Amino acid sequence: MTRQRTLVIGLTGPIGCGKSTVAGWLEELGGVVVDADRIAREVTAPGEPALDAVIEAFGEDFMAADGSLDRAALGRVVFSDPAALATLEAIVHPAVRPRIENAVRAATDAGAPLIVIEAIKLVEAGHAARCDEVWLVTCDAATQRERLVGRGTNEADAATRIAAQGDIIERLRPAAGRVIDTSGDRATVRARIRAIANEILAG
Repeated sequence: MTRQRTLVIGLTGPIGCGKSTVAGWLEELGGVVVDADRIAREVTAPGEPALDAVIEAFGEDFMAADGSLDRAALGRVVFSDPAALATLEAIVHPAVRPRIENAVRAATDAGAPLIVIEAIKLVEAGHAARCDEVWLVTCDAATQRERLVGRGTNEADAATRIAAQGDIIERLRPAAGRVIDTSGDRATVRARIRAIANEILAG
């Protein structure tokens, strides 16, 4: 019996618009989620070369007392300074890429029906090229701010992080096969996501 080919869906879009929520719904359908943000945290953990490179580039002030990266402090810098953000990405992305590729390969070899790569920089980092579909996850501005604040981000930092992404939706739209708006009733959005995924998997 021929094994069904693994389907790879890439999720991208602005911060706070629901990528992780959509990924979780796809995981309920048997998908394996590869979370670029989680991997970025792994590669900048104590003992990892990328952490040393980040501290060398930004300074000891961004190392917490326990030797970990002070992500909140670094975030306040890079989300208000495009050059600093570019420096951070130049350090972190090369360390993240092989781990994403390894995770996708492992899930494929294990026969997963669906792999979800969740990444804000899905397109820029080249991961979109290996996806069967790219979904651009969006929501209205009020919902985006509300979600960020609900995570514990203060209003000022939320505004800075949103502004730092600029016209991200328009930049990513050409690469997206589907635009998924997560505004509105959660149950309705979840049902729509599941219907789309089931249709794709059945095809």
